[in-house]
Amino acid sequence: MRYFVAVAEMENVSRAAMQRLHVSQPSLSRQIRDLEDEIGVQLLERTAKSVRLTDAGRAFLEEARAILKQSEEAVRKIRVIAGKMQAELHIGDWPLATAPTMPTLLRAYQRAMPNVNVKVHDWPVEKNIAGVRDGRLHLAIILPPLKAHALDELRFEPLVMVRVCLAVSCEHPLAKKQSVSLVDAAKEPFVGLTSEDYPHYREHLDAIFARVSDKPRLVAEHDGWAGVFSAVSAGTGVALGSDMFQYSFNDRVKLLRLTPEPSRIPLGIIIRKGKVSPATEKFCQCAKDAFAVKR
Repeated sequence: MRYFVAVAEMENVSRAAMQRLHVSQPSLSRQIRDLEDEIGVQLLERTAKSVRLTDAGRAFLEEARAILKQSEEAVRKIRVIAGKMQAELHIGDWPLATAPTMPTLLRAYQRAMPNVNVKVHDWPVEKNIAGVRDGRLHLAIILPPLKAHALDELRFEPLVMVRVCLAVSCEHPLAKKQSVSLVDAAKEPFVGLTSEDYPHYREHLDAIFARVSDKPRLVAEHDGWAGVFSAVSAGTGVALGSDMFQYSFNDRVKLLRLTPEPSRIPLGIIIRKGKVSPATEKFCQCAKDAFAVKR
């Protein structure tokens, strides 16, 4: 019926196929013939360059439009119902960066979707990506990997641009400064994340110090950010961080700006491509609103 309405309105099979329906002309012609055979009535009179509705075709066009409109309304209603029926929303989080904003975001979401129970999972980036891909998570908030194809089949929606900083102990000689050059920072012993748990950490480290001849030397690796900043606080070494981390570690370390300042990194949401539930779409919108206020 949708194909028939398109042909009837454009009065041309070729234009309907190419401009509106994006199917081949032979396929469209076959569908129209099948429709006429099924109902046993000729709907279109065909000429060399156009088509014209028969009397029966004009009557059927009005009925077809009404049926399609009713079908679209039914789909819209069931999607709304499905969104309300979704009892749980599973999100992957990175609390180190989202901690100042997440309470505001969750309150706004609970007001908008009171029947949805949000479950927050504090997982590493790779597990968050895998969780969204395989459906364990509806969405996740991450710093995306640098590799171009790391998020294939997923949609990334940026929320805020993150500044890269150097984290040092409050007793470190550099702590008296407000900023440090990349060259001087690279001379310090670094504390990082294990490649098994955070395979993309080293990519970011290498990219930031790409133009520095003396590369950072990792003296310790940990399987979580809490361990990294505990080691920094204890004076084991320095580490890459972000101005967004200040909320979590403001009394344990000092965050210095790097010069020249590295390109900022987008913090954002990943979801599966295509249609997602109303509950998921609403969380994305609430997240954009909450992070826009924090900028």
